[in-house]
Amino acid sequence: MSALNDPPVTSAAILRFLRVALHVGFAILLAVAAARLLAAHLDGTERYALLGLAVLLAAVYLVGTVAEKRFSTGRAARNPRRHAYLWLALVTVLWAALMVGSAEFSWLAFPLFFLHLHLLPRWAGNAMVIIMTAGVIAAQWLAGGAAHPPLAAVLGPLFGAGFAVVTSKAYRMLYQEGENQRRAADELRRTRAELSASQHEAGVLAERARLAGEIHDTLAQGFSSIVLVARAAGRSLASGDLGSARESLAMVEATAAENLAEARSFVRGLSSPALEGTSLVQSLARLCEKTQLAAAARGVNLSCTFRADGDPVDLPQPYRVTLLRAAQASLANVWLHAKAGTAVVSLAYLDTEVTLDVYDDGRGFDPSALAAAVAGRADGSGFGLESLRQRVAAQSGSLEIESAPGEGTVVAVRLPLASSPPAATNDNEGAA
Repeated sequence: MSALNDPPVTSAAILRFLRVALHVGFAILLAVAAARLLAAHLDGTERYALLGLAVLLAAVYLVGTVAEKRFSTGRAARNPRRHAYLWLALVTVLWAALMVGSAEFSWLAFPLFFLHLHLLPRWAGNAMVIIMTAGVIAAQWLAGGAAHPPLAAVLGPLFGAGFAVVTSKAYRMLYQEGENQRRAADELRRTRAELSASQHEAGVLAERARLAGEIHDTLAQGFSSIVLVARAAGRSLASGDLGSARESLAMVEATAAENLAEARSFVRGLSSPALEGTSLVQSLARLCEKTQLAAAARGVNLSCTFRADGDPVDLPQPYRVTLLRAAQASLANVWLHAKAGTAVVSLAYLDTEVTLDVYDDGRGFDPSALAAAVAGRADGSGFGLESLRQRVAAQSGSLEIESAPGEGTVVAVRLPLASSPPAATNDNEGAA
């Protein structure tokens, strides 16, 4: 049962095991052949010459495998692959010389089969396997001294060569699979990095757009109000109307305080201060009063009223902020651009949606020409309605603007409600 919980064996692990098994097999066969050489009846010069060749073969083989290992693990910068043919030729020549001196070394052909099949092109590797197999059969035949090569001396090398070819093919397939997995893993890592970068960039752009909308709907409008009311205060002082000047300066102070609270809320990541500790209905009613006072401080006679219809429901905070920002942006356009005498803000709770309508009897405009008009403004103004449209769309709502030159304007916001709205709250308290 424990085998079911074992981690999966990857093709890379299988390839490492096969390489280690090949090197260990070569070392064992070489050691066995050297031991049998010591036990053979040979004169001292021949024995020591063959042992010297065996040691040299072991050293050359070890140098090549160690160099390949160091490069594959990243501990060496130079790739030994370019010397692979020279190394393989030297190993093969030393092996052939040993096999001529003693047939005991002929069995080293089996691990050498794999080296030739792996390092050489397929046709060259197969040709070398055939040549080496013939050499092994000849060495075994001559060592036996028989008139004909024994059947075992022929079948053994042939089966060994066939097994080497088949195993080498399987090794190549595993190697290719491992390379494909490595490339797939590299591609996956690259794709993840690109996705992470794109998501980060999208998040930065979304946050930038959100802050731009928040700043336009609050701070920018507040500063515009301060500038206009301060100009009105200057005109009052110039004319000696100290009462109107004091009222204008009081409005400047109140607007600056609200802007400061908005700026601090941005730093803290909170919602609008106008919604803290109060209902949406009360916030909209106060906004109408403030708009009327700000217009009066500029010497503009604007009547701004608010009304609420339907049974209030508990709206989510994003809905409340969106509706308040919609009213702020719309009323700012009314007293800055519309030259209206009357503005009405209507909040209605329906069965499936909550609606906010802002009406004014001002000079109106052509909505179809609005986008082209604001696109060319170098001062960056005209951002409000587009920002409001994006804000409403983010809540799966809709924004409609009905206007015509000389016929006033209606800005209508629709936000969907759940099929079973939550319990009613006191959002109708403080309605005008």
